[in-house]
Amino acid sequence: MSIAELSPLTLFVIVSTITPGGATTLATASGARFGYRRSLPFICGIALGLASMAAGAATGLGGVILAFPSLQLAMKLIGTLYLLWLAWKMTRSGPPHLHSNIARPTGFFGAVWLVWHNPKGWAVAMGAAASFASLAAEPSHFALTLGCSFGFAAILSLSLWCVAGLILARLLRTDAQWHAFNAVLGALLAISIIPMWFE
Repeated sequence: MSIAELSPLTLFVIVSTITPGGATTLATASGARFGYRRSLPFICGIALGLASMAAGAATGLGGVILAFPSLQLAMKLIGTLYLLWLAWKMTRSGPPHLHSNIARPTGFFGAVWLVWHNPKGWAVAMGAAASFASLAAEPSHFALTLGCSFGFAAILSLSLWCVAGLILARLLRTDAQWHAFNAVLGALLAISIIPMWFE
């Protein structure tokens, strides 16, 4: 597989992972509240979840999900409720208390769970699998290529969003600024749910 053959896939994966959405909003909020190091389990969980979804789509798992509309609807409802709960919590939060044990970032397994219940993520993974299937003759090789591409791109893009949140956190000085910032992030997270219901 040459660089020229991989270039369109690379561009697709970068654009898919770096554009604003639920995961990028949560990465920004996590960076602002907990810093980059404490957000790493979340970033790695999202990356592994997305990588495994892409690999699963490349091997045909996405087709199984598409074949059962009731499973799609259940995934969509569970994902929506979870994201709305996170948005509500985010909107109601004030300034971070980084030395407190009460507030914790979303962990590794929570992030994997979140991605696997996101129909938009499945749509992107299946779109990539359908569009770039000719890149590899063997399904296992294609699954590895697609999974690694999405995993690495997710780590890089979510790291950028997390660092952006960390930088923004240094600019926020008052409780009112923190409440406004969290309200905006909560609203963006809630809005990011809308496209999954109109695909």
